[in-house]
Amino acid sequence: MAPMFHFKECFAVILLLLAGLNFTSGGKLLVIPMDGSHWLSMKPVLKQLRQNGHEMLIVAPEINVHIKPSEDIYSLKTYPVPFTYQEMDENIRAFGNQVFEDLPFLVMVARTIERLKKTSAFFLAGCTHLLNNQELMRYLEQSKFDALFTDPMLPCGQIVAEYLGIPSVFFLRGIPCGFDSEATQCPSPPSYVPRTFTRYSDHMTFAQRVKNMLFRLSESFLCSFVYSPYANLASEFLQRDMTVAELLSNGSVWLMREDYVSNFPKPLMPNMIPIGGINCAGREPLSQVCTFFYSFIFKSLG
Repeated sequence: MAPMFHFKECFAVILLLLAGLNFTSGGKLLVIPMDGSHWLSMKPVLKQLRQNGHEMLIVAPEINVHIKPSEDIYSLKTYPVPFTYQEMDENIRAFGNQVFEDLPFLVMVARTIERLKKTSAFFLAGCTHLLNNQELMRYLEQSKFDALFTDPMLPCGQIVAEYLGIPSVFFLRGIPCGFDSEATQCPSPPSYVPRTFTRYSDHMTFAQRVKNMLFRLSESFLCSFVYSPYANLASEFLQRDMTVAELLSNGSVWLMREDYVSNFPKPLMPNMIPIGGINCAGREPLSQVCTFFYSFIFKSLG
């Protein structure tokens, strides 16, 4: 009789849970996205969230590339920024053209650093103007959002989440300098986990491990001028000392757009969830131009 009683009890609990799902209403989400391809990857997710009953407000700079109004999916609020569309477009094109330049290694590194400085200045200016927009920040505070959905590639959204005191969900492909591992205290040994752009696998020779370690040490220098200003901005705005890793460590869920089909295996924390197949949902045939471009890239990589 005892096993039958436990079965009936569990069955009743399951029925209650299933019944409760029918009456669950959607949440109120604040979305602070990153422009460009990051936004194009996020938009299908927002569409599905809307179909699931969630109400969403997108907050974006008024000068952007892809983030446009879409009344059937989300509401959009923009804020002014201190640059023009032409200035932003010229910077993006210059960064893209640099990929196809055949330059000596040291020259390429120097130009990449200089270009990163200019590009990061655009994003930092946009974040600063968002946080200093008292009218908009007051509106966000009064709106009582349930959670924030953002791409932590640039941590501006997380600064807003800290200010509003709401949980945050990260949607990302990855973060330079291993901030994802540092923020979540996830193991990332250089002898096993290759750094970005090294093209190593999780099986490295001793020489490759040494190079991987040197590459990891160099990241702190390369990323300092990109992310250090956000630590200063967060500390000033939140009125307490804050590093970027500490800021990102408060993210509740990390939705990682990667999987082990195209990426090397590596340790993950319980709140880091691989969703690498999400970008395959809306697949379409490649055009002849895209087919030629990808063929050229793969042949170049050997």
